[in-house]
Amino acid sequence: MDDRRMSGTTPPPVVALSEAAAHGPAVVGSKAHTLARLSSAGFPVPGGFVVTHAALTAWERTVPQVRDAVATLGAGAFAVRSSGAAEDLPGASFAGQYDTVLDVEAAGVPAAVRAVFDSATGPRVSSYLAASGHPQVLDTAMAVLVQPMIAADVSGVAFTADPLTGRRDEALVTAVHGVAERLVSGEVEGDEWTVRARSAVRRRRLDDVIDARLAVEVATLGRRVAQWLGCPQDIEWAVAEGALYLLQARPMTALPDPVSWDAPGPGRWMRNFRVGEWLADPMTPLFATWLLPRLEQGLHDAMRKTAGAVLPFRSAAVNGWYYTALPHPPLPSIVTAVWHSRGRLIPFARDALVRVNRRPEVADRALLGDLTRQWCDEHLPRYRRAVSSAEAEVERATIDELVRLVDALGHEAGAQLWWLELLGGSAWKIEACLARFVDRHLPGVLDQGVPRLLGGLRPVRPVPAHAVQSLDWYHPTAGELEMSQLQGPAERPDAAAARKRAEDACRSALDGRPVPRARFDTLLEVAQRYAALREEQAHQLTLAWPVLRRCALRLGDHERAQGRIADQHDVFFLARAQITTGTNHHGEVEHRRAVWERQRRLIAPLAIGRPPRLLPDVVERAVARIRRAPRGDGHALVGQPASPGRATGPVRVVRGPDDFLNFAAGEVLVARTTAPAWTPLFAAASAVVTDGGTLAAHASLVAREYGIPAVVATGDATVRLRNGQTVTVDGSAGVVETTSRPDAPASGF
Repeated sequence: MDDRRMSGTTPPPVVALSEAAAHGPAVVGSKAHTLARLSSAGFPVPGGFVVTHAALTAWERTVPQVRDAVATLGAGAFAVRSSGAAEDLPGASFAGQYDTVLDVEAAGVPAAVRAVFDSATGPRVSSYLAASGHPQVLDTAMAVLVQPMIAADVSGVAFTADPLTGRRDEALVTAVHGVAERLVSGEVEGDEWTVRARSAVRRRRLDDVIDARLAVEVATLGRRVAQWLGCPQDIEWAVAEGALYLLQARPMTALPDPVSWDAPGPGRWMRNFRVGEWLADPMTPLFATWLLPRLEQGLHDAMRKTAGAVLPFRSAAVNGWYYTALPHPPLPSIVTAVWHSRGRLIPFARDALVRVNRRPEVADRALLGDLTRQWCDEHLPRYRRAVSSAEAEVERATIDELVRLVDALGHEAGAQLWWLELLGGSAWKIEACLARFVDRHLPGVLDQGVPRLLGGLRPVRPVPAHAVQSLDWYHPTAGELEMSQLQGPAERPDAAAARKRAEDACRSALDGRPVPRARFDTLLEVAQRYAALREEQAHQLTLAWPVLRRCALRLGDHERAQGRIADQHDVFFLARAQITTGTNHHGEVEHRRAVWERQRRLIAPLAIGRPPRLLPDVVERAVARIRRAPRGDGHALVGQPASPGRATGPVRVVRGPDDFLNFAAGEVLVARTTAPAWTPLFAAASAVVTDGGTLAAHASLVAREYGIPAVVATGDATVRLRNGQTVTVDGSAGVVETTSRPDAPASGF
């Protein structure tokens, strides 16, 4: 440690940046100290000087020294920035709290320095420090850094790790023309590049600010800084007359732990398929260890009764997120399954998996129609009876009886999930078959695609109390929420009328061609029937969730009363085996909740792993059939076309029910995924965009009923789009075109 700091000697009022490292951050501030160290290590840091807090004790005598220091830097304008002890801390960056004065003429530097000093005692800083847990910093000296103003051609910021995923091998570079101050303050949004090794991919293009070569050069500079300082960094940079400058470096704060998205086994694993379609967040421990296994067991038992054997989908949690893979059993397992099914599996698979894709009307007559009647007449009524019985028992049930109710209802709900996957899941396969017919026999007739033929099939219904945000029972149902009475636009597209016009156009184009006309009518009837069935099954699936949540919360009440958890909702962060064990779980609950919150901030890929070489991606083929020719340019978001039409409006990113009341008529609803409890938002939305979802997801089906365009499975729309940003949603092409900068950043979790 430097002798001057150890002895408590009063520091000089003005220190050259080249000498600032020797005085330590307590004297020159964290920003100047870091830049001084980097400059001495050969990084391209502009020269400058630091005015220490000691200057304030004799300000009039210090002003001439400031003027002399300015003269040594030459002619031109100057940047005057704070360099406080509270800035650039590993736990809190403190960015933007003190004043910054740019483009200062030489004569005005002393006054600018004093203005920055004065900002340290303003109400904004006091409030920030109190909220950040560092109120003691008010008593700590602050310095001011003065450097020549770089006349930047382009500038920006760079993160040496992905701030959302925590990946240390991926840098994020953002660039604007001119000085980066507008970017740092949030006034503008720049071009954005992701850089891995020496490969750069543009994620957002607004103004063609930099090319891939410069993005890599900036990322390389950032990585060198991070390596030298020993932790991931947030840097500011500028390019002037071809030279790259380093203007600031600070530790990245609140950076998630690095995670990998390796497939948990061979094959292609999907996040938005089967149960994952209903999960917008990572799973809570109680769902993952109790309700999910009961759902899967009920599904398998129902599959065995229907098909004679079980070919289970593999599922796993990856960083807390649910992933599933298509069955791909080895030949001996298939032979064994056929044997145990006593031959029933072969005709079942023929109709439910093969014919439904090519001759859906044949599969309907041979198998699916009878199964539909079974679900309507037997299985749905049995599920309703089980829910009604549980509702009558739950309030007076003992702890053991509550556990039994959850097991029984979870099993019944799993059976309903099987029927939804079997019958409702046929809808998108039949839709793809209809799309193939339209491509062949009706080219150019449906400019908005086959989904227009499947909209407006049912009247819009009120949201039932059992509608959910997620199958994870941690989240309240619609009946527990105060659903806002959102009003839609005065003019709402009539989806049923648009569907009728599309039908008439197709039939008119087939006049005089009786064979294709008959085939069209057959395919259209079966496609519309299964699309409506799918929506009805999704509507009924979560009948049990209000009573399931009541069981879990009653168990939480019991655990809280015994002093084992602090709040009844903490029960969702216990594992099934920990219920009623008599152990105190306070510390474990707190840890698991923190882990879950970190996992929620991750951008979980829609798919990981690779599909088997001989197994085609049937989902992607179906999407390709339905998609119209994409519009847009290099900065458009591309997803799956879910509901036809085009609409333009401002973005509203909705994370959950807390954001519902902020949603205004005509806005574009942007969400990770939507579930039945979100349906009131569709009455007001001009369009819908989701990170996840499929052709048969809630957002797709409900958007069609409301006649508004929807694009699903974009992967990261909630990150790339911002509140207030104007976008055009093309639900026929599966494209979201960005047409303006945002007014405000989207809120995080």
